[in-house]
Amino acid sequence: MAKRSLSDKLAILADAAKYDASCASSGGERRSSRDGKGLGSSGGSGICHAYAPDGRCISLLKILMTNFCIYDCAYCVNRASSRVERARFTVEEVVKLTVEFYRRNYIEGLFLSSGIIRSPDGTMADMVNIVRTLRERENFRGYIHLKTIPDASPELIEEAGKWADRLSINVELPTENALTRLAPEKSALSIRRAMADVRTRRDAAKEKSYRGKRPGRFAPAGQSTQMIVGADTASDGDILSNASLLYSSYKLGRVYYSAFSPIPDASRLLPLKRPPLMREHRLYQADWLMRFYGFEVEEIAPAGGMLDLNVDPKLAWALAHRGHFPVDVNRASKELLLRVPGFGTRSVQRILNARRHHSIRYEHLVSIGCVLKHAKPFIILPGWTPGHLPDDANLRARFTAAPEQMSLF
Repeated sequence: MAKRSLSDKLAILADAAKYDASCASSGGERRSSRDGKGLGSSGGSGICHAYAPDGRCISLLKILMTNFCIYDCAYCVNRASSRVERARFTVEEVVKLTVEFYRRNYIEGLFLSSGIIRSPDGTMADMVNIVRTLRERENFRGYIHLKTIPDASPELIEEAGKWADRLSINVELPTENALTRLAPEKSALSIRRAMADVRTRRDAAKEKSYRGKRPGRFAPAGQSTQMIVGADTASDGDILSNASLLYSSYKLGRVYYSAFSPIPDASRLLPLKRPPLMREHRLYQADWLMRFYGFEVEEIAPAGGMLDLNVDPKLAWALAHRGHFPVDVNRASKELLLRVPGFGTRSVQRILNARRHHSIRYEHLVSIGCVLKHAKPFIILPGWTPGHLPDDANLRARFTAAPEQMSLF
C-alpha cells in the first residue's frame, strides 16, 4: 500500500470521525494561555464550536487516530469487513496537527477517538500518549475530549482522565440483546463496568483528604456516552428509559443519540422505517425534557412507544393532556409553567421573578422570551384568553405543516 501523506490521512480520518457525536466542551476547567506559558484555552460551553470565557469562538479538531479496527460491528462503517479507505496517524502526527492547527488559529481543542488496532490496551496506550505529550511537552491547555475503550486496563483509563477534560465510553446500542447480535465482540457488562469505574474515579477526585488536600484531577468535565439509534428494533421508549438509567447510574453529562446511516453489506441490520435524522432530533428534545423540565420517560414515550415525528414531544404531551390547560401564568407553579409549550427554563424563571413585583400581562411575554405561537392555546393572563382553542378538535393541525403536492418532474 502506498504511503499516505499527512493531508491524505487527515481527509480520511476527519471524515471517519463524523459518526462520533460526543464532542461537547461544557463543564471543562477554565485554562488560559494568556500568561504566555502554554498553548490554547478551554472555556465553558459548546459542541465542536465552543465559546471561551473572553467570548472567542473556539473549535475542536475532531479526528480518529485510525479507522483500522479488529472488530466487525455490523452497524459501523469502519468495521473490519468494510471496504473503506484506511489510514492511521502516529502519536507525533496527531500532536503536530493539533499544535499546528492551533498556531494557525483553526482550533483550540481536540476530540480524539479511534478504531481498535492490535488490542484495546495497545490502542488506548497510544491515545493516552497523545494527550500526555500535548499536555506535558507542548503545554497545551485547550480542551481535550477522549473516547476511551471499555476493555482497556483501569490504569490506562486513570491516566487518560488525568490529561483529558472529558472521557466518553460508548454504550453503542440501546439494548444488550442488540449489542450481542450486532457487535458480539463487545460486552455490555464490560462497557458498564468501565463507565462505573470512571464515575468512581471522578467522585474520588472531588473528595478532600483529612488534611484538606484534593487528589489529582480526573476528567473534570465528566463523562458522556453515545447510543446508535435505528440499527435495531428498540423503540423510543426503550431508548429513553435506558438513557434515564445511564444518567442516574453514572452521573453522565450527556447521552448522545446518533442516527444510524445505512452502510453497505450490513445484512444483519433492519431496513429503516422512520426518518433517522428527525427521530434523532426528537430524542434529543425528549432527553432535554427529562433533564431540565421534570418529565418522566413514561409521560413522553410509553414503554414500547414511539415519539411523534410531526410535533415536538412537549407539544405532543400538551395536546394529549388538555385538561391541564389553559394555565394561569400569574398563579401556576413552576412545574406546571415548565410544561407549557413555548416556555423555556429561562423564560419560566423570568416569569417567576417578575410575578413578585407585578402581574404579568400578555404583552410582557414577548420581552420575557416566550414563543407565543406555541403557547397561546395553553395560557391565560390579562390581555389574552384562549377561548375555545384548548378544546378545538383541529388544534393539532395548527402546529403541523400543511400537506404539499410533490412535483412529478
